[in-house]
Amino acid sequence: MTVDAHLHLWDLDRVSYPWLTEALGPIHRTFSFDEARPQLEQAGVDRVVLVQATNSAEDSEAMFAVAENEDRVAGVVAWIDLLDPRRAAAALDEWAAHPSFVGVRHLIHDESDPDWLAQDAVRTSLALLADRGLAFDVIGVLPRHLEHALALAAELPSLRLVIDHLGTPPVGAADPEPWWTLTSRLAAHPNVFAKLSGLTTLGPSGQADAQSLRPFVDHALDVFGPERVMFGGDWPVSTLAGTYAETWETANELVHGLSATERASVFGGASSSAYRLS
Repeated sequence: MTVDAHLHLWDLDRVSYPWLTEALGPIHRTFSFDEARPQLEQAGVDRVVLVQATNSAEDSEAMFAVAENEDRVAGVVAWIDLLDPRRAAAALDEWAAHPSFVGVRHLIHDESDPDWLAQDAVRTSLALLADRGLAFDVIGVLPRHLEHALALAAELPSLRLVIDHLGTPPVGAADPEPWWTLTSRLAAHPNVFAKLSGLTTLGPSGQADAQSLRPFVDHALDVFGPERVMFGGDWPVSTLAGTYAETWETANELVHGLSATERASVFGGASSSAYRLS
């Protein structure tokens, strides 16, 4: 089973996405699964994990509605109010009715406080995820985000953490630190996974090729191992740098040196483990 572990959908007529402004040009429009389907089929992707694109229940409800009618959706990473553990518990009870519910994410990089994850209420809510066997996606844009992910990995060893976009490696920078050391430390925790998503839009120009990404991907594969590194297309955000087919080709080029078994892990096995996909 080939899995894309990071696909977004949004309908601007139904859900509000505050970050999605006209300044983002070609992605400031509705993207449906009907548009994604032929591109997935062309690439040979069997299943996908839909990931929340805004901090709202409406966005999650829209994803669950797609999952109910589309066999290609293997999982949904939804949103709950982590700042209110009681509401978080109620939302977890509600979403549990959906067999596709596999994890939770919050757009922490849009919060003004880089220490948002350190709040007691958030920690209490994340413990609820751990108790229910759900994963938590961490958007590590700042080193501080990765530092808090490290603390979470130690405090909640039963909570599976998925580091989105490989923790935003400093593509094009002269010094790979502190990303290099932080990812090594994160990989030391067996409950932490890394996602090869959102990489082609990194770098000063907003476009990164396989050559510029290779040192960072090789490092992730070395410290996490292919069994904890998963592919995510980050469509449609990735279209800012190229087509889905081009994103797919870049990912395949980056793991070309792996064995067939290791590639199978990156393109399916790791995401199945992280999200407990059926």
